[in-house]
Amino acid sequence: MGRHDRRIRRELEALADPAYRNFQTKLVPTVDPARILGVRTPALRAYARQLARERHADARAFLAALPHGTYDENNLHGELIGLITKTPAEAFELLDAFLPYVDNWATCDLIRVPAFKRDLPAVLERIRSWITAEPEYMVRFGVVQLMTLFLDSAFEPEHLALVAAIDRPEYYINMARAWYFSFALIKQPAATLPLFERRPCVLDAWTHNKALQKARESRRVTPEQKAHLQSLKV
Repeated sequence: MGRHDRRIRRELEALADPAYRNFQTKLVPTVDPARILGVRTPALRAYARQLARERHADARAFLAALPHGTYDENNLHGELIGLITKTPAEAFELLDAFLPYVDNWATCDLIRVPAFKRDLPAVLERIRSWITAEPEYMVRFGVVQLMTLFLDSAFEPEHLALVAAIDRPEYYINMARAWYFSFALIKQPAATLPLFERRPCVLDAWTHNKALQKARESRRVTPEQKAHLQSLKV
């Protein structure tokens, strides 16, 4: 650990809340509790913004110092990628280095990269590579980005097939797939409903049913739509 990294670790430790640490250990069961400091998300994001704005060299050195020792440092890393990168290509390089070290859903899902909107076709091509990669949370990240960026005006029906084709046993990958399809049912019903009405099912039964459940929980779905979704359960 370099001098800059030690300073950042000390500063994160100073921000930690022991009560929140105990809460977080239950939320991210795949992370060793000894690796969780307990920095609350608003404090972490404020610190990341300050680091990116006022100590750019420290932030860059931290991004190059993988792997990190704590869950909170990984969360900071994820926040900094979104804050520092100006182009999708720069973000791709940093993400490809970082995602193999991500070991939980929370770190994976907090990463937001505004620069992605500058070249969505390039992002889609990178998503194709992420969802076929080996690291569990690289696959999940690809699914979450497809859900975040490509279910509105950038949606194409072929995107549904990308997520349907993922054949992995990991719970957090399949939960992301179900999450994706639940939003697809809400935002793009004309393209998505036929996949759930088809028999035999396009998806495995668990992901199929979990997607229907999560869609039914949305306030944007009418009672009539909820009844139809319920009828599609297998």
